[in-house]
Amino acid sequence: MSSLLRFTKGHGTGNDFVLYSDPAGDRPLTVAARAALADRHRGVGGDGVIRAVRSANLPEGAAALAEDPDAEWFMDYTNADGSASEMCGNGIRVFVRYLLENGLATLEDGQSLPVGTRAGVRDVHRIADGFAVDLGRWSLQGGEPTVTARALPVPRPGLGISVGNPHVVVALASEAELESVDLSEAPVLDPVPEAGANVEFVVPADPLVVDGVGRIRMRVHERGSGETLSCGTGAVAAALAVRHWAGESAPTEWRVEVPGGVLGVRIFAAEDGEHAALSGPAELVFDGTLLV
Repeated sequence: MSSLLRFTKGHGTGNDFVLYSDPAGDRPLTVAARAALADRHRGVGGDGVIRAVRSANLPEGAAALAEDPDAEWFMDYTNADGSASEMCGNGIRVFVRYLLENGLATLEDGQSLPVGTRAGVRDVHRIADGFAVDLGRWSLQGGEPTVTARALPVPRPGLGISVGNPHVVVALASEAELESVDLSEAPVLDPVPEAGANVEFVVPADPLVVDGVGRIRMRVHERGSGETLSCGTGAVAAALAVRHWAGESAPTEWRVEVPGGVLGVRIFAAEDGEHAALSGPAELVFDGTLLV
C-alpha cells in the first residue's frame, strides 16, 4: 500500500541527497523504492538516499552505541541504485544540517555531534562555513589495481585507500586529461575489488603547495551512483594519495577542487593512528511529499 513520505533535498558541493526522518526505524524503504526516489527522471533525484534513524531502533545502530553511547542518530545511507554504503563524507554533513534544522539534535560552536554509520561513529563539528567531520583512521588498502577508463589512451595504475569506504585514486598528467576522461561508464579495475570501489582521477596543481596548503583537482565515479559533482570521502582519499606520492615533506592541509565546489582536508595524528578530516558546506534545498 502506498503512503506519503515527507522528504528533504540537500547537497554538499553538488553531491545531492534525498533525506527523510524515521526515528523509530519502522519505515525502511526497499532497495527499489530508494532507487526510485533517487531517479532523476521519475523521482526526486539524487546521488543517494539518507534515512535518519535513532541508533537504538536499528540493528546496525547497536555497534554505534557500543562505540559511543551518545551516538543517538544513525545515518542510514544508500547509493542512487539503492545499495547500502559504509559512509558518505558529503552526506554526513548534510545529514547533520538536516537534524539541526528539524530540531532533532543541537550542536553548539566548539561542540561535536557523534553520528552512527556503517563505518563506525563519526564526529561532526560545526564551523563557520559548514561542518567538519573526523573520518577516523585511514589506511592504504586495496593494493595498486590497474584502472581503465573511457577516453584514457592507456590503463593507469591506481592506489587503494580506505577512509571507511573503499577508493582507488589515479594520478593524471594534466587538467586537459582530467577533463577528457569519460566517466559515463564505470572505470574497470584489475583486479576487481570484492566490494567495489569509488574511483578518483586527480591532477596536482602547479605549484602543488601555496601557503602551506596542498592543492589538487579531482573527478570521481562512485559505486552505485556514477559520476557525481563531488565525493567527500573521495576528496580525502585523493589528498591522502597525493600526499603519499609526494613524500614526508607534503603538507597536512589540502584544498580539493571538485566540479561542484571546494572541499578541505586535514590530516592529523590521533591516539589510534593518523586521521583525516573533511570540511565543507551543507545545504538544504527544498522539502516535499511523495507517494512511495
